[in-house]
Amino acid sequence: MSLWFLIFLSVLQGVTELFPVSSLGHTLLVPALFGMHIDKHTPQLLPFLVALHLGTALALLWYFRARWIALIGGFFASLGGRRNEDGHMMWALIIGTIPAGIVGLVLEKHLERVFHDLRIVAIALIVNGILLWLGDRLQRSRAHRAPEKLTFKQAFFVGLAQVGALIPGFSRSGLTMIAGNAAGLTSEKAAEFAFLLGTPIIFAAGLLEVPKLFHAPEQLGDAVLGGVLTAIAAYLSVRFLMRYFEGRGRLASFGVYCVIAGLVCLGWFITHPQPV
Repeated sequence: MSLWFLIFLSVLQGVTELFPVSSLGHTLLVPALFGMHIDKHTPQLLPFLVALHLGTALALLWYFRARWIALIGGFFASLGGRRNEDGHMMWALIIGTIPAGIVGLVLEKHLERVFHDLRIVAIALIVNGILLWLGDRLQRSRAHRAPEKLTFKQAFFVGLAQVGALIPGFSRSGLTMIAGNAAGLTSEKAAEFAFLLGTPIIFAAGLLEVPKLFHAPEQLGDAVLGGVLTAIAAYLSVRFLMRYFEGRGRLASFGVYCVIAGLVCLGWFITHPQPV
């Protein structure tokens, strides 16, 4: 892997994992669109991807470090019988993580094989864009509604939305934000919950594969560099997005992008042979 390709993939992962535009969809579509061939069977690819996921998770943990400290403190306080907002939120995050965690372990590999056809990935990206636009309309229709604290039942269903991101082209953060808006959260709170909820899943996805980093020690340097670059890109992305949604930013903007990008990719892969 060339240095420029390494930098490209690292930054692409760090940005698209958090922007509601599907990181897996972009990782499949963008390199193929520009003729950058990724050999899925090369032994250094998996350790590299592991490092990218860990870089994203660490960036999220660092950005929300004060929030996580409060949440963990509230969780242990709740175990002692003291009810508190942070403890409630931590339990909501735990409950919300369950659906995607279970389904991901059971079905992720099967879903990835099914969606290797890049035309299907492009169609999924278009549908993702339409859902973002509809979610934005839903949130705008509730603009004067006071934000609500998620019940555990609502947290479960918001977490269930993450399952859709196992399909390349659908965004984990986007689907979770839409579900959060549907549950009554403001754009800012829905974004925060989406990033907090996604952190354990992203971190676990990387951590479970960490031993494979050491199966290719000669590639460890590339993996570390990729992880650092992804962490920087992810940190800047989450910082931008939180400010964007604090300023009443709209999911519809990302929806329009996904529809246009999906249509361009679909047209290209219909008229051009896909890379082997």
